Amino acid sequence: MKLKGTVHKFGDNVDTDVIIPARYLITTDEKELAAHCMEDIDPAFVNKVKQGDMIVGGTNFGCGSSREHAPLCIKASGVSCVIASSFARIFYRNAINIGLRILECAECSKDAKAGDVIEIDLKTGDIINATQNKKYSTIPFPAEIEAIIQRGGLMKGLN
Repeated sequence: MKLKGTVHKFGDNVDTDVIIPARYLITTDEKELAAHCMEDIDPAFVNKVKQGDMIVGGTNFGCGSSREHAPLCIKASGVSCVIASSFARIFYRNAINIGLRILECAECSKDAKAGDVIEIDLKTGDIINATQNKKYSTIPFPAEIEAIIQRGGLMKGLN
């Protein structure tokens, strides 16, 4: 399986309060949350993001609170994968729980620019920045975690 999308670039320490501001946490409706994704860090994000696009962040992406709303709104906005140098541990786990694909790759995170086109081979873990003609390697998820992501999250398809 392969992914391909345009990069939306963010820096270090992107916390859950800028991913989805607390004032919108009165709902768990995915479409409503997606309408406000990243609005405090990039107000134009929701108008620019397209299905399959990717977020590339720096270190400690998703730091802050333990709310699942943050990865949920990213996924609902159409983002197919978040690549970062590192993730806050609770965000990492929440992303898997709701079926948002995430990958750690410091080199890709450092090099990628907004608007670059990224291709990911999910089987091998290869990441290609097609715009810059650069290739990176990361470790793909084990089969058990990949199965959770492919079915849309930990609780999807269990009944």
